Amino acid sequence: MSDRDTGNNKRYTPLSAIGPWLAQLRGRSRVSVQSGLLLLGIGVGLFSGLGAVVFRWLIAWFHNIFFDGGRTVLPFMGHYYTVLLPAAGGVLVGLLTYFWAREAKGHGVPEIMEAVARQRGRIRPRVAIVKSLASSICIGSGGSVGREGPIAQIGAALGSTLGQLLKFPDGRVRTLVACGAAGGVAATFNAPLAGAFFALEIILADWKAESFAPVVSAAVAASVIGRTAFGDTPAFIVPEYEVSAFGQLSMFLVLGVLGAVAGVVFTRLLYLFEDGFERLPLPPWLLPAFGGALVGLIGLYDHDLYGVGYGAIGHALMGLKYTLPVLLILLGLKTLAASMTLGSGGSGGIFAPSLFIGAMLGGALGHIVAGVVPESTVSSGAYALAGMGAVFAATSHAPITATLIVFELTGDYRMILPLMLTCGVSVVIARSLYRFSIYNLKLVRRGVHVELGQDAQLLNEIKVGEAMATDIISVSPDASVREVAELFDSTKHHGFPLIDDQGRLCGCVTLGDVRRAQPEAFDKAVKDIATHELVIAFPDENLNDALRKLGLRNVGRIPVVDRKDHSKLLGLITRKNVITAYNRALMRAHTKLEETQDEEYFE
Repeated sequence: MSDRDTGNNKRYTPLSAIGPWLAQLRGRSRVSVQSGLLLLGIGVGLFSGLGAVVFRWLIAWFHNIFFDGGRTVLPFMGHYYTVLLPAAGGVLVGLLTYFWAREAKGHGVPEIMEAVARQRGRIRPRVAIVKSLASSICIGSGGSVGREGPIAQIGAALGSTLGQLLKFPDGRVRTLVACGAAGGVAATFNAPLAGAFFALEIILADWKAESFAPVVSAAVAASVIGRTAFGDTPAFIVPEYEVSAFGQLSMFLVLGVLGAVAGVVFTRLLYLFEDGFERLPLPPWLLPAFGGALVGLIGLYDHDLYGVGYGAIGHALMGLKYTLPVLLILLGLKTLAASMTLGSGGSGGIFAPSLFIGAMLGGALGHIVAGVVPESTVSSGAYALAGMGAVFAATSHAPITATLIVFELTGDYRMILPLMLTCGVSVVIARSLYRFSIYNLKLVRRGVHVELGQDAQLLNEIKVGEAMATDIISVSPDASVREVAELFDSTKHHGFPLIDDQGRLCGCVTLGDVRRAQPEAFDKAVKDIATHELVIAFPDENLNDALRKLGLRNVGRIPVVDRKDHSKLLGLITRKNVITAYNRALMRAHTKLEETQDEEYFE
């Protein structure tokens, strides 16, 4: 009998059956909320693994279209035809991201972090589709980027979509977002440990047990799918490395320092190019094509500079093919190519470029050590492997993920000690050189400070217009100082704006101004002792901006004015207003958290 026959008009979908089914299951076997989330984490992991398989297939398909098709269509250009491919791909990427999902451009991970920090884990479902197409086209046409950021964002979008469809509380939607990101990374790199720690260390920055189990389960489930599709073999086959003597570890300390410098340079250069491309007099959707044209020229030196570049990394790990000058040239060119691809608006990850840069850096150091200390038994490939972790750790500020992901990509446990040492040193030095990771910096440039923590982040979310006082007592600039002194005494306020006869803001007088005035000045106009060069705020600024301005001049209040007319007073913002608004928002957030902590998933 149908719902219509029973008089039940509630719309039936497969998703609507999940809640009652799990509710019955819980009633029979006392399955907890955590167990329900664990099951959903596995489901998100399976879908993320399938997404990773489709994504890698798309990359291969577009690579064949661009490179094999280009060779067929442009035979008269010889191997120079490859110069045009990244530009052609850039046109398609620009159109896709600009008109359908602008958050799909770039390296993807900052967008996931922002969704977790500011958007309650909400990611638009279309992001998974647009990101899949944009990144596979970018990588397939020769864009010098990786695939970990895109697949993490694709998986995160799948997890977020499921959480939204099931109307989950915000905290659990965030957990499913992390499950999707972990699953995507785990499947595409055959690295379940690294996928899980990537989500916990970078996406959530949270090691709570409530998140740990679902995220790990998602990574394991996705890895099963990935291994079924791609096989259970490491991404790189490496020879047997040997680092047996304690003294040999000293050079890995040096490599950690060099990796930190390389990571910081890559981070700063990427956003330097982003600013440069944005200043060009071109439509935003056309910028990836211009960046792609530059990358096409760079790729003429070595075709391994196109795409993820795993071929060149393999050569460096084997210690073959490349001389010291070539390694240094490839290091510099890859840093430029990746920065141009992403800075111009291309779509792809920074993980593969970081590995490439680190492998070339480590290989170069290995060549130098071999020349200076001929009796050294450590091959240049061992330094290349540790360098991969060092540069990624420096760019991401995630030493655990960096160590695990390089270990799982190579499957060589014997290098775990030098790898841990190099990654640890690299992160410490990188943070001392520059406080932001390549992920955080993109958010900071948008005014999002996820490193402050969720509570402090509230200051970035509250606008001055929401917190300012609008019940304002103002005085005329022609009023006497004596009159204003009496007004201070009767109201117990500490400052008043000066508003002239035309209703325009022309200054501010404080209790301190009156107290500093000489007795003979009490019969003069208050405008003679007032401050006329004012620090002002705008209603669309956030409270962090307002606090910064209050501290800049050590003042107790700031006039809030219209952006188009600075003489139009809208309100006043004081430290007390900031604290009050912050406490209210904090109370709302904590109350909401308490209400959802004990809430069952499926009623």
